Amino acid sequence: MSDEATPNTEAEDTQAPAPEETPQVDAAAATATEERTAWKARLARRRRRTRSSRGAENRKMAEAAAGSHPAADAVRILKNFKPAKFDQTVECCLHLGIDPRQADQQLRGALSMPKGTGKTARVICFCAADKVDDAKAAGAIEAGSDELAEKIRNGWFEFDVAIASPDMMRVVGQLGKVLGPKGLMPSPKAGTVTPDAITAVGEFAAGKSEYRNDDGGNLHIVIGRLSFSEADLTENLEFFLSTIEKLRPAAVKGHYMKKCVISGTMTPGVEVSVS
Repeated sequence: MSDEATPNTEAEDTQAPAPEETPQVDAAAATATEERTAWKARLARRRRRTRSSRGAENRKMAEAAAGSHPAADAVRILKNFKPAKFDQTVECCLHLGIDPRQADQQLRGALSMPKGTGKTARVICFCAADKVDDAKAAGAIEAGSDELAEKIRNGWFEFDVAIASPDMMRVVGQLGKVLGPKGLMPSPKAGTVTPDAITAVGEFAAGKSEYRNDDGGNLHIVIGRLSFSEADLTENLEFFLSTIEKLRPAAVKGHYMKKCVISGTMTPGVEVSVS
């Protein structure tokens, strides 16, 4: 008979199974969901508490002045809104009855408001070497040709408008993939490709505004600041509307200027009569 101990299989079989551990994944997910829900509720309450009395008063004034108004009355209503702590920009949005998919109905250009816009722009100029000093004297922050193009190609974009003379398009054309997506590519339609580049630099540096219709047939342009007088804002607004009216594409049928709204940075919009 062998002295080796035989395994006690019966004892192993009778051992109680180990208790199953409670899964903690579901509990953690439930806790995270509760925390998100509570956070959203707190955020909603905070937003309700932090709505300014200025904004509430402005909304009531806008509701009382509902409907379209002549340009002078619309400007007066806009200036009567409760002011913010900074000088707000006044913007005009004009909805046109054009088909933006048709090239002959698209609108693009630049305007110098008769009373200015209160804004300045950082302008660069692609020009010959003998005009670099004149361009900088007119307000350009940088001017040149190949060396300026190389600087942009290396990632410098600290400017708002690029002006070019026609003979410099051989240089600017190489930057199409860089400037195009950023909306900085010079264009004859926008007045940024012109033989008189020095004059264009002065106009854009002083606040000349570009406009271009979006896919919905809308035009957006800055017409001044709320610190402007009612007369100055009205003159800028009427100048913009009359200019766009004169640029009506021949292919447009029916109602051309459908709706116009002016607003400050932090004010409700006021509708302007355009019929």
